Amino acid sequence: MSTLHRNKKSRAKPVRKGLHPRNLHNQGYDFPALVKSHPALAPYVKPNAHGDLSIDFADPLAVKTLNAALLKRYYNIADWDIPEGALCPPIPGRADYIHYMADLLGLGPELEQYSVKLLDIGTGANGIYPLLACQIYGWQCVGSDINPQSLENVAAIIAKNPTLKERFTLRVQQDKNHIFEGIIQAGEFFDVSVCNPPFHASPEEALKGSQLKLKNLARSRGEQKAKTDSPTLNFGGVGAELWCKGGEQLFLKKLIRESQVYSTQCRWFTSLVSKADNVKPAKKLIRKLGAVDCREIEMKHGNKITRVLAWTFI
Repeated sequence: MSTLHRNKKSRAKPVRKGLHPRNLHNQGYDFPALVKSHPALAPYVKPNAHGDLSIDFADPLAVKTLNAALLKRYYNIADWDIPEGALCPPIPGRADYIHYMADLLGLGPELEQYSVKLLDIGTGANGIYPLLACQIYGWQCVGSDINPQSLENVAAIIAKNPTLKERFTLRVQQDKNHIFEGIIQAGEFFDVSVCNPPFHASPEEALKGSQLKLKNLARSRGEQKAKTDSPTLNFGGVGAELWCKGGEQLFLKKLIRESQVYSTQCRWFTSLVSKADNVKPAKKLIRKLGAVDCREIEMKHGNKITRVLAWTFI
C-alpha cells in the first residue's frame, strides 16, 4: 500500500481510494497506447502544465475522441460516435457503475455472467451502460429512451459492432409520464436496472451548471477565467439528458414509485444520485413503499464522489 493510501486510511472517515479494483482505468490514461489504437486522437494529445500527456477536457471534440479511443482499445467497440451536443459520458466512471452492479448481484470476476439481464433507463445517444455491460461481462441489455433520434444513433453503433447485435436491444419510451411502463414487457425479468437521471429542473439551470463546470475546469488548469459565453460543455448534454421538470428529485420520486409496480420483474432497481440532498428523501420513500433492502453505494473518482442508490422488493 502506498504512503498516500496509508495517510488517507488514518483519517476518521474512510473514503474510497479510487476506481473499482476491476476498473481498467485505475492507472489513468495511457495516451501513447490510445493514440496507437485510435490515431484520430493524436492531434488532441499534448503535454499539460505538469508536463504530462493529456487533452484539453474543455474541448468537446477532444473528449469525444478520447472516449472513442478508450472504447476501441479497452472494450473492442469500433466507430463509437455521438451527435454534436449529445451527452458525452466519462468512461471510467460509467465502467465503475457496471462493476459495482456486478458486486451488487453477487457476481465475482471469475464467475460466468452470461445470464444477467440489464435495463438502462434513458440510455441516450451514447448507450454507454449497456455497451460496457455487454463487453465487460457479456450481459444481455435493453436500452430505453424517450428520444427516437438518440436510439437511432445507438442502433448505428450496434450495427458497426457485430458482437453487440445479439446482446443489446433498444426500446422507445412513448409516454413521457412513464419510466418502466411500456418498456418492461409482460413476463419479462431483469436482474438490474441502471439510470443516470437528468439532474437539472430547467434549461437555464442546466446552462448555469455547465458554466460552473467550465469555471472549475479552468481553475484546475490554473487559468484565471473560463469562456462561459457558450452553452457548450465538454461532456455535452441536450434536452432530456440534462433536465426535466422538477429536476433529479422529482425524477427519482417517479422512478421509485413506478419501480414498486414492477417489483416482481426486476431484482435490483438502481440510479445515480448526483445531489447528496436527494438521497435521504429517496431512501425514505423506498422504505415507505415496502422495499426489503436499500443500499447506498459510493463511487470515488479523484475528488468527485458519486452515489448509486439501489433497492429491491425481492
